[in-house]
Amino acid sequence: MDAPTGPIANRWTRLVGVAHPIVQEGLGPFRTPRLAAAVSNAGGLGTVSMPGMPEDLEAGARLFRDHIEECATLTDRPFAVNIPVGVDANGEVLPFTDVYIRMVLDARAADAELARRLTVLTTSAGFPGAYVDRIHDAGMVHQHKVGSTRQAVKAAQAGVDVVLAAGFEMGGHAPAAMVHTYVLVPSVTEAVDVPVLLTGGARDGRGLAAALAMGAEGVAMGTRFITSRDNSDWHPAYIQALLDAREGDDVAFDGVYGPCRGLRNAASDELVGRGRHGGSDAVAETRWKIESMQRAQTEGDVEHSLVMTGQVASAIRELVDVAEFVPAMAQEAADVLRGVVGSQLGTPVAVG
Repeated sequence: MDAPTGPIANRWTRLVGVAHPIVQEGLGPFRTPRLAAAVSNAGGLGTVSMPGMPEDLEAGARLFRDHIEECATLTDRPFAVNIPVGVDANGEVLPFTDVYIRMVLDARAADAELARRLTVLTTSAGFPGAYVDRIHDAGMVHQHKVGSTRQAVKAAQAGVDVVLAAGFEMGGHAPAAMVHTYVLVPSVTEAVDVPVLLTGGARDGRGLAAALAMGAEGVAMGTRFITSRDNSDWHPAYIQALLDAREGDDVAFDGVYGPCRGLRNAASDELVGRGRHGGSDAVAETRWKIESMQRAQTEGDVEHSLVMTGQVASAIRELVDVAEFVPAMAQEAADVLRGVVGSQLGTPVAVG
């Protein structure tokens, strides 16, 4: 199947084979196959997220595979999976990372039709060097999320295909370097030769246009896609809490792999400035936090569970339909860039 073409085509859209340089971020630890399929069907790149970290990791891997296969039945377009490279206090990779990456590669090897759709693997958190060759040998595009220019250079040198430059305003697992996108993205695009995507703070075509102006080739968004009608698996109370959020209602706290950003509530207040547990069991602490995030997503407990969101929630007031939103966002970005260039050159810009 020939890759579709939208109003903005570049190295990244051609590499991945999508129409629009718009990615739905990893949004675990709950279900995202329907949302991922909706974004891919709209011409962007949807992402199936890791479904938590249960004590029985093989059972977790089977659930993850079920979500992947569900997404594959809902779209014939490329989609991605997101797997953090979790590490403990000593820098050792946590077992779930290897189990889940191995499951993804085995699933593709066993099913050619699945492999045709599941073409991108996005890693984040820890350094993915041990997995770069395995991901490439499986024929997948490897994207890696970073929070600093140093990390971007290291990842590119290791051989990743795409770097996601994550600003500190992003929701969920925020970068420990705490650099915001407006500073980080231009530095990263100057430092590496691979395609760069901005993640953190984007919500519409203006954000995509700004990312392109800074040298990036697209954007990845989480909060904007959570607050969509296509996100039918998540509890309505979670989505409404994001729509109700105002500036200053978010907070960064001690999260799973480092800082996390979510809404201010009793759960996040408990974590601000300190870990949930005083002991050294990184796996137990991580599991507690992930289960708290899942409760918010599945049960709608937005007061006493961790509600992940980016700062951009304060600017989002309405739900969107993904099928209309993704192509319209790409077109808006193209129009913004044409309008800015025209005005800078002294050419009159018509305003409808």
